[in-house]
Amino acid sequence: MALFFDQEWFDAKLKEAARTRDDVAAALRLARAQVDEIWKDQRELAPQEVGVLAELLGETPAAIANKAGVSTPVPTAPKAGDAAVMAKLAEMDERLKRIERSVADLQSLILATRGN
Repeated sequence: MALFFDQEWFDAKLKEAARTRDDVAAALRLARAQVDEIWKDQRELAPQEVGVLAELLGETPAAIANKAGVSTPVPTAPKAGDAAVMAKLAEMDERLKRIERSVADLQSLILATRGN
């Protein structure tokens, strides 16, 4: 792993992708001065920034993290059990929506009976 931000590698990757540091700033939602700090190894990439930069440059997050410095965490891929958890959350969300609709219907009925 690199011990520092590999400026030459990133500049070469930008050139390959026909991108500029201004494109990096826009993608990372940073000021150009902040991107320059990254290039000077004065600012570390955050985990989500590693993923965004990987997508922008057509590289893997591991390659970006490697060339950005050893302490930059690599975003991990979702685990096999995550899909089951997400499916259960989606099911619970649907159930909650039905309950909220039922409560709203009951409130309407209560208000309607009070008016009579």
